[in-house]
Amino acid sequence: MKDKFMNGLLTIAGKMQSNTVLSAIKDSFIDNMPVVIWGAFCTLFQFVLCQTGGVPDPKTGDMIYYISLANVPGFAWLETLTPIFTTANYGCMNFMAVAICVLVSMHFAENIGHPNDKTVPAVALASFVTLIDTTATTTTESGETVTISNVVASSYTKADGLFVGLIVGILATLLYVKLVDSGKLKISLPDSVPPNVSQSFAVLFPTIITILCISIVGYITSLFGMTMFDVISTIMKPVENIMTGLPGYVVVVLIMQLLWWFGIHGPNVMSAVTTPFMTKMMAQNLELYQAGTGVTSSGVYYTAESGYSVIANPFASGWFSSTGSGITMGLIIAIMLFSKRDDFKAIAKLAIPCGIFNINEPIIFGIPLVMNAMFAVPFFLAPVACVCLGYLVQSMGICPLFVIDVPWTTPVGLFGFLASSGNIMGGIWQAVIILGASTLIYTPFVIAANRQETAA
Repeated sequence: MKDKFMNGLLTIAGKMQSNTVLSAIKDSFIDNMPVVIWGAFCTLFQFVLCQTGGVPDPKTGDMIYYISLANVPGFAWLETLTPIFTTANYGCMNFMAVAICVLVSMHFAENIGHPNDKTVPAVALASFVTLIDTTATTTTESGETVTISNVVASSYTKADGLFVGLIVGILATLLYVKLVDSGKLKISLPDSVPPNVSQSFAVLFPTIITILCISIVGYITSLFGMTMFDVISTIMKPVENIMTGLPGYVVVVLIMQLLWWFGIHGPNVMSAVTTPFMTKMMAQNLELYQAGTGVTSSGVYYTAESGYSVIANPFASGWFSSTGSGITMGLIIAIMLFSKRDDFKAIAKLAIPCGIFNINEPIIFGIPLVMNAMFAVPFFLAPVACVCLGYLVQSMGICPLFVIDVPWTTPVGLFGFLASSGNIMGGIWQAVIILGASTLIYTPFVIAANRQETAA
């Protein structure tokens, strides 16, 4: 029964990793990661370097100044640099759906046999734009309603349009490639015509038909007073609520840990499913933060009315994957403090430098934790406990929210400090929960392993 379950799990994981669609989605988000991280850091720099002023104390009315270098006497001039970071953030975050649409089309085309077709991203982008409503209605100061034509609202191109970008990037590419591969729509030109011109005409009809089909779909939805963005948002909302709610996210954590326990990189396998939701929530949080929603002098604290999502990409990096899947720095600390086994201590010492930067393959495969019944319980329990405790302290407003998407290799404590926009309490809470809770969970099993060796 155990072998049958393991073989089934390996088969499912293998199919997910080799699936052309899921692989393209995963790779597109990886490619766009540097842009997203820089966009998040631009917001951080905007507030910790350039922000002047503060907020009034609700009790005394006195001004509580933002923790920012621009508020230090002599550095107020830093406020003039704000446009550098706000415009960079806009370019990174408000065109996320466009970037993902282009990247996923390129990766998907490569996966299905068209790695060098430069027309693919242009077709995907044009198809995506055909679904956008290019009119906007606004109200002037006099109360008059005015309709503006030939504009693209950022709500279509930022995180709100992420799933449409993914779907269009995949479907438009699939249709285009199928039409090209059929060979029936190819226009053949004489050999005297330059190859690049000949290639453009060869894919002319597949391009036309693909963009036209997507445009027709958008037109049909418009007849019902909706856009495809409305349709996809309605469909994905229940799934989004599950993925970004604590119970649903805990299930995801358990699945990733189960895969790891069998020696499969769980987060890598699941990233194509989880990353779109986590990235969207992160981008929405960042937009609220940049707009100053719920921002205090020391960061953002969650309230039900604030509109922030507790669970987003920084939450996952800060509470689930800190020190690596399984929160294995707790195991390393427990081994150094309580283990009597020389083999465990030797492996733990080698794993410390990697563990500090959230890389834990040395400890996972060195102990090993893979298929290890002795450490199965803490390996599953430690990340679940840290995720639940992190969610608890942030949802209760005790710990500041993690709104900045910090690189996942940032050490514990420093990650919490940066992710909470420079709030030292974010770093303290993360260090206490990650290191404290995980060490307590792993310690009894390390002590039990001592007795196991003695018995042997």
